[in-house]
Amino acid sequence: MARRKKDDGLELAWQGLVVFPAGMGFLFAFWLSHYSVVAGIIWGLVLGGIGLIIIIVYQSMQEARLKRSGILEVDKMTGRTFENYLGHLFRSQGYRVKVTRESGDYGADLVLEKNGSKIVVQAKRYQKNVSIKAVQEVQASLAYYGAQQGWVVTNSGFTASAVNLARSNGIRLVGRKELMNLMLTLNDKSDAKKQSARI
Repeated sequence: MARRKKDDGLELAWQGLVVFPAGMGFLFAFWLSHYSVVAGIIWGLVLGGIGLIIIIVYQSMQEARLKRSGILEVDKMTGRTFENYLGHLFRSQGYRVKVTRESGDYGADLVLEKNGSKIVVQAKRYQKNVSIKAVQEVQASLAYYGAQQGWVVTNSGFTASAVNLARSNGIRLVGRKELMNLMLTLNDKSDAKKQSARI
């Protein structure tokens, strides 16, 4: 729900890039030509077309970013493969990582350590928004693992109740956009290593 509302707001903003210039163009031409409707329509179409081109370019950039991040492959992973992938991702960020057992994990799929701090992570590879249950699980695992922080990481978004509970308990929620950013950072590091190896 929370992710969908954000995406809807972003989509409305981009649609505004078409409607607003078209409307302003019409009003400007209407004012310039002293009530010439034809000139207003022409200016509206020209500026609306410019806005439409901006939207098309933005959407193609977003699609390229999706492909480059690898999130589309993550969407196809099993839950366990996703946990192992996150282990690799967090190792690249300098964390010591332990992937817990598949069953009897006490609410944590991964345990991260860095600079004397321990973090428990609940990993959710979902097609729908992650519910409050994941936040409750990671909250419960803090004491068992002696961790200072709890995170829920997903390739999706979070329900409003999950966001509210996480906020009140200091649990960090890593949704699709932030996960993509972490993945892009890893991919950029890999690309840089490949480039330096070629030189």
